[in-house]
Amino acid sequence: EHGWDGDTVFNFEGGCYAKCIDLTQEKEPQIWDAIKFGSIVENTNFYEGTSTVDFENVEKTENTRVSYPIHHIDNIVENGYGKNPKNIFFLTCDAYGVLPPISKLTAGQAMYHFISGYTAKVAGTEVGVTEPQETFSACFGAAFLPLHPTKYAELLGEKMKEHSVNVWLINTGWSGGAYGVGNRMKLKYTRSMITAAMNSELADVDFKTHNVFGLAMPTSCPDVPTELLSPKDTWADKSKYDVTADKLAASFVKNFAQYADNANEEILAAAPKVSQEA
Repeated sequence: EHGWDGDTVFNFEGGCYAKCIDLTQEKEPQIWDAIKFGSIVENTNFYEGTSTVDFENVEKTENTRVSYPIHHIDNIVENGYGKNPKNIFFLTCDAYGVLPPISKLTAGQAMYHFISGYTAKVAGTEVGVTEPQETFSACFGAAFLPLHPTKYAELLGEKMKEHSVNVWLINTGWSGGAYGVGNRMKLKYTRSMITAAMNSELADVDFKTHNVFGLAMPTSCPDVPTELLSPKDTWADKSKYDVTADKLAASFVKNFAQYADNANEEILAAAPKVSQEA
């Protein structure tokens, strides 16, 4: 968790919390190496007769986790604070395969998506969830907000403009179709997209606009297959993609109705465009 005040961003957690289902040293060397004395693993099983964790075991749940002190990983900021960010990343897991894997948001879109807080609950995260379910949580943490979500969104928008901060929406969910048809976005591609954004490697590439959500999608990105950057291009059935995108957009609009009376025009203008048939 982080705070942002004046010209300083600061961390007040002092550690990391990660999913560790199917964890291997090859897939996640930093997390693997961080699991040592002082870390805590949850919901896991051991290999029978040993004290070695079996990360593939889902007998209890797929929602296996590990928490560890921040000094268990390299390349950390020890004092926990830094100057104004140049880039902010919103993470979502879109189980419908509609949202692009990376898109650049305007201030209005950043405020709208911050208020919406969209993601999907995936299997194992909660009891009874066996397939992904869409969920919205204002500012990605509705339970902890003492003020109306638009207050926080407007603060974000003001700081974006004041400090020329880029905000990116990162979709770690499905590509090539919805859950059950498409595939989960590979972590190495997500990392490459975030790295490219942080290194300003997307500053001079062309962008195209998503026809429903209005998001700016880069047409190229280092170390990422070009065809993955536009979600519709990854679907075999393009008309089914359009229908699915309309349905997701309608869910966004329905959810946002509870906040609309307190939202300014810039935020409202960033809503996705829903067809009359949706």
